[in-house]
Amino acid sequence: MLPLRCLAGTSVSPKATQGGDPADVVAQLQQIERDGGTGDVTFGRSASLRVSSLGKPYFENGVTKGALMRYYAQVWSALMPHLRDRPLVLKRYPDGASGPMFFQQNAGEHVPESVRVEDVDTRDEGAKPRIIGGDLATLLYTVQIGSIEVHPWLSRVGHVAAPDRCLIDLDPGDDVSFAEVVALTRSLMAIIRECGLTAAVKTSGASGMHLVVPLPAGVTYDVSSELAMLIARVGVARNPDRATVERSLSRRPAGTIYVDPMQNARGKSMACAYSVRAKEGAPVSAPLSERELTARLRVSSFTVGTMPRRVMRLGDLWGAALTPAPSRRALAKAAQILGGMLEDA
Repeated sequence: MLPLRCLAGTSVSPKATQGGDPADVVAQLQQIERDGGTGDVTFGRSASLRVSSLGKPYFENGVTKGALMRYYAQVWSALMPHLRDRPLVLKRYPDGASGPMFFQQNAGEHVPESVRVEDVDTRDEGAKPRIIGGDLATLLYTVQIGSIEVHPWLSRVGHVAAPDRCLIDLDPGDDVSFAEVVALTRSLMAIIRECGLTAAVKTSGASGMHLVVPLPAGVTYDVSSELAMLIARVGVARNPDRATVERSLSRRPAGTIYVDPMQNARGKSMACAYSVRAKEGAPVSAPLSERELTARLRVSSFTVGTMPRRVMRLGDLWGAALTPAPSRRALAKAAQILGGMLEDA
């Protein structure tokens, strides 16, 4: 299994330090599932979590609730930095991936002591208790109550109005091949490079792709949203037959991919890198290297079964691609360059 790594310089509450050895957690979960599916998982000497129904099938291919928990423990060292100190939006599937889903924003009542909860300024509703990512006990609790996917905010506790990531979501129509999505992704990555920035890219785990630009400290969501819109509009200008920024499904041209810049706002979230998605086959949102962006790329290659070995072999591609963040000056210059690209289009 993968060793835990810490993010230097990140403030962490006492609860966020509770993790335990992921390999030991996996072994405990296996034993509990063999013994009937209900028991207590311990995380080092400081925390424990009651789990139940681990043998319950969550996917049509037989992946159980326990297997889902074990997957998250196996990839924890890669996943942890991208959850640490971020409020989580829960999508709960109490009957598994093919059953009904409902959203949960607030932490809820009767949350175990081992789960990190903090009051977060939600802007519209004031301070509300939210589950905060960053330790394995907290993540496995969300799975225990039916969450399959992991959806963190784009900003962290203590700086909820200042995102450190700018998201561009590629959402293809049903009549668009994944190869076309990959081709548009390559075009957008080139645009981002041309304006002096960098980006991380991953499969959404469904039919689309996610591109994320790292941001310097103190940037507002307005700035992030404007940057995403500029990149999207330049992408559409360069790919008019393939891309659109039209939000309305009914007005979207046939055969196009929606380049969505609208997720950059406080309280919005995205499926995290390494998150399982509630889709057939238990696919995973997989970070990619640019050389993998070819017509041969298949979403079905990245699943609960294959991702742990990939992480063991390649490490955390997502974190590597998001480091370092640009300066504010570089970000302002990029916006000017993108504006020029639009004028020249």
